[in-house]
Amino acid sequence: MNEQKQLIEYMIQDVVDMLATDQNIEYDEAMNKFYNSEVFEKLQDEETGLYLESSGYVYDLFKDELNFGHIIQAEI
Repeated sequence: MNEQKQLIEYMIQDVVDMLATDQNIEYDEAMNKFYNSEVFEKLQDEETGLYLESSGYVYDLFKDELNFGHIIQAEI
């Protein structure tokens, strides 16, 4: 497993943990929600570089997707 794939796996674990804790749901349900998201797809694509961001940042993107139906990314 290359370094990028390993970072992605750690990120997935972190985000699913945060989701399960925040929403007080089972880990399996949290995994299902995240695995079926646009954020998960973008995280899997190494070209986006999303795996280089913090787990908190990725989780915030995911929460936006849950709340608004799509990713909201503020322009700087």
